[in-house]
Amino acid sequence: MPLYHTDDQTMLRDTARSFIADAAPVKHLRQLRDTHDRTGFSRDLWKQFAEMGFTGILVPETQGGLGLGHVEASIVLEEIGRNLTPSPFLTTAVTAVEALKTSATLGAEWLPKIASGNAIVALAIEESAKHRPDRIALTAERSGNGFKLTGTKNFVINGHVADMLIVAARTAGAVGEPDGITLFAVPKDAAGLSANPVLLADSSLASHVRLDGVQVDADAVLGDVDGGWGPLTKLLDAGRVGAAAEMLGVGGAALDATVDYLKTRKQFGRLIGEFQALQHRAAHLYGEMQVARATVLKAAQLLDAEYPRAEIAVAVAKAKTGRACALAVQEGVQMHGGIGMTDEYDIGLYMKRDRALEEFFGDARFHADRVARLNGY
Repeated sequence: MPLYHTDDQTMLRDTARSFIADAAPVKHLRQLRDTHDRTGFSRDLWKQFAEMGFTGILVPETQGGLGLGHVEASIVLEEIGRNLTPSPFLTTAVTAVEALKTSATLGAEWLPKIASGNAIVALAIEESAKHRPDRIALTAERSGNGFKLTGTKNFVINGHVADMLIVAARTAGAVGEPDGITLFAVPKDAAGLSANPVLLADSSLASHVRLDGVQVDADAVLGDVDGGWGPLTKLLDAGRVGAAAEMLGVGGAALDATVDYLKTRKQFGRLIGEFQALQHRAAHLYGEMQVARATVLKAAQLLDAEYPRAEIAVAVAKAKTGRACALAVQEGVQMHGGIGMTDEYDIGLYMKRDRALEEFFGDARFHADRVARLNGY
């Protein structure tokens, strides 16, 4: 698999870059933030994403989508990151689509809605402050012809506006065990379901979700009862590659902004970009970003090829991109000097977004440890 895009993928990148930069640049985020928008993103923009075909990239053609892969989804996500565009693309058009493919019935109901931009789906997985997908304590007990769900979830992105939530619950086993986890599709209007949104550091909205005896039918199960660990890992890996791709956009834009600043800011009677120490740091950062880009593309390619050990490449991509993009925003703020800490310049917004994306689906330490465990250490 060559580590570059095909002609069709390059065309998609050019289209996505032009469209998103024009329709939802950084000032779009500022507007939503400054007006205290309670949705957290523009529904009109989401419909435009659907019209462009973006929301259906991973949806099969038989369900109204394009039937493409994670490489193409990553291309769009990188441009979303480059412009800090608030969007439910990652959770709805990537991770939720992966989960819904495990159920013919639920897939037939929800995948066409996602492709057409008529549905928002949220992931209700996390229960602690850090990403620990095996630590599922929310219970699903047999009740009549279905299950009764009880417990809480944290950091549910767009949970307050989602039409449906994909909930990871424990139907057997103990907290910390992968066996005994089951995935459920829970509609937003289910009795006993509540979502309270909170503002994150990057101005996005995530919800604290409570399920108080929420009753669902047996056909709400995604995959097999007690066998949700496999589908959960698959959807999380899709999200991990997607988050890494979005971080590439964040880090790449931070690098570009910093290099531009080095070329225009004067100090001591000369451009600061003429100082060799800053040139070395910028060159090192460029190299780190290129390595990160290669890991993300390879991970996406292996997911598309359904390579048996793609999860290792996914973990490498999330870990490497997390570290490279953290360096990009840190160097960006520092090289901007004091103004880098002000709201007037965008570089601080990129740092905040990077901090949020770093935590989504596991940070660099989580995935470095995952690489070791998957290799038998």
